[in-house]
Amino acid sequence: MSELMQYGSLDRREVVARLLSGRKKLLVVGGIGSASFDVMAAGDHDNNYYLWGAMGGAAMIGLGLATARPDYSVLVLTGDGDMLMGFGALATIAIRKPANLTVAVLDNGHFGQTGWQESHTGRGLALEQVARTCGFSWSDKITNLNGIDDLRERLHTRSGAKFATIKIRASTSPRVPPPRDGVYVKTRFRSSLGHYPI
Repeated sequence: MSELMQYGSLDRREVVARLLSGRKKLLVVGGIGSASFDVMAAGDHDNNYYLWGAMGGAAMIGLGLATARPDYSVLVLTGDGDMLMGFGALATIAIRKPANLTVAVLDNGHFGQTGWQESHTGRGLALEQVARTCGFSWSDKITNLNGIDDLRERLHTRSGAKFATIKIRASTSPRVPPPRDGVYVKTRFRSSLGHYPI
């Protein structure tokens, strides 16, 4: 392993449970793999949209939701591997400027879904700086639970697109798989927003 690795010390399950506590009407997109397991472990909810595939697509799905439903706050909670695969989404979100969207990246510096190879963030790439350069209204690197509390307060503000890199430990947690039936997840999510099944 490289000497340039930069990892955090936060526990991913504690972070997500704390971030989603008292969530109100928050819509949550869980990125592929561990991020969706973390969201599920914090408590299943009709307003959770879990991804079992579409690696790299979480942020753009969140942008679509935020655009279609400006009356809701939207949180994309994903991993650094997913965000790196959908890197261009940061520029698109910054240009579209959704006031109700927050992208939070659980950054362990590895591609956990493909065998724990070191990721670009593990070699020092700072996603929050990329988001800031693209034009997000707020971005930060979070390394402690006080930062999680601050982010939770920001989720419901309508002050522009927000981005957080959350530095977590490079370790695995027990899998807590969400419902795997995509039609069920989609229909439940749509119903919670008052739409009929399609």
